[in-house]
Amino acid sequence: MRIRPLVVAAALICLASAQTGPVDVSAEPHHHLALENQYVRVFRVEVPPNAATLLHRHANDYVFVVLGASRVSNEVEGKPPVTLQLADGQAGYTEGGFAHRARNLASTPFRNVAIEILPAARRRAAARKPAPGWERGVELFEGGSVDTIVVRGGLRVTETELKPGATLPLHRHVGPHLAVAITDLELRNQPSGKPAQTIRMRAGESEWVGSAGAAHSLTNTGSRPARFLAIEFR
Repeated sequence: MRIRPLVVAAALICLASAQTGPVDVSAEPHHHLALENQYVRVFRVEVPPNAATLLHRHANDYVFVVLGASRVSNEVEGKPPVTLQLADGQAGYTEGGFAHRARNLASTPFRNVAIEILPAARRRAAARKPAPGWERGVELFEGGSVDTIVVRGGLRVTETELKPGATLPLHRHVGPHLAVAITDLELRNQPSGKPAQTIRMRAGESEWVGSAGAAHSLTNTGSRPARFLAIEFR
């Protein structure tokens, strides 16, 4: 039996009106778990036009990526609502420990990716010093840039942008990391001393790399600029 979207929306509205307290983010029906390990939980979020999430709690810090421009009312428990104008590809870091409801004020779906930093990984990162070269700032090279947007002990978040044909020079990750596509990606991954590999990801997709691995370069072989995040743990 096919369930109509209007029926689902009506059911969610009834559930929201009957809600007596915040649910965990993992129990919020617009948040869909895409990946989980000892370091992170990755949620794909989609809220229909003029709809709202349940009041839900973010116990953990998280990184977010907005997929498509939108306008959202951020209704944090105990605070006045704040209207946010969100840009396509906007990324950032939010400290946890709050509950809120996100209300989509736009006529298009609100989509984003939320990457939680789990407690054990956060404690481990807090106990470690940044790796050499880990500091806030923008590194420019021909056809691209790497913007280090967060450094918290042994945790670093970078945003890389590559024009078509541009190459991110040879570099090495110091530990496990998560790659998150901000745009559709077509990249040539060239590990040092190994055959090249092709990476294709859609905007919002993520891939976990469980070790530091070999030094490698990345070339944008697509026809459009490529943007992606790397969330690294030391």
